[in-house]
Amino acid sequence: MPSFWRHVNGVLRYADIILEVLDARMIEETRNREIEDKVQRLGKKLLYVFTKCDLVNQERLHQAQHLYHPSVFVSSKDKLGTTILKKKIMELSRGEPVTVGVVGFPNVGKSSLINALAGRGSARTSPESGFTKGIQKVRVSPKILLLDTPGVFPYKEKDEYILAKIGSRDYSKIREPDVVALKLIGEKKELLTQYYHVAGEEAEEILENIARKFNKLQKGGHPDLEPTARMVLKDWQTGKIQKNDLLLAGQKKHLKKEP
Repeated sequence: MPSFWRHVNGVLRYADIILEVLDARMIEETRNREIEDKVQRLGKKLLYVFTKCDLVNQERLHQAQHLYHPSVFVSSKDKLGTTILKKKIMELSRGEPVTVGVVGFPNVGKSSLINALAGRGSARTSPESGFTKGIQKVRVSPKILLLDTPGVFPYKEKDEYILAKIGSRDYSKIREPDVVALKLIGEKKELLTQYYHVAGEEAEEILENIARKFNKLQKGGHPDLEPTARMVLKDWQTGKIQKNDLLLAGQKKHLKKEP
């Protein structure tokens, strides 16, 4: 058993409430069913916490809130939702002192969430996934103690595309970035062509056009797909593409209101 699973299993047994931290952009992809099953077997309370909600439109948030219960949406970046989360924790504990375990995939925003809750840099953060190596105790309030765990992969999760898409495997460490980027382009074609302002029908054509636009070329002027693919994956993982999509959606909504 990997060491991080030993840590997580200990936290699940010791904590009264478990916060499963999920990326609001990719809720189902960042759920860890194995942890949820363990929580249920142990009879613990599970609270879904959706991070990065500043990168998702309000309609999607409202839909998710009806599907996952109880749940709280937060943006550690904008410091939104943390007060509501504290109130929800105290509601679940019926006002009693409580130990709360924080679990989730690497890079879903666990450490940033803990920092926002505590109001200081209590949990180390890093843009590199899997930065938290062991359990950390963080006192949020006189009645709330958080236990932070390392980012946990499900035992069966080996799909590099899924791990890259949800940011659990850093773009710089993807073994075949061109294959992963092509799959992402195929799934998010309209979003990516709008973001990079390129045209194309097939994913490979679009990736080649992105390479040409950003002058990522090999000798002879041929598109260099590997560095181009890593650039695309980096823009995806850092939220640049989704943020741009929200801005465009906001502009379209504003234009519709014009007389």
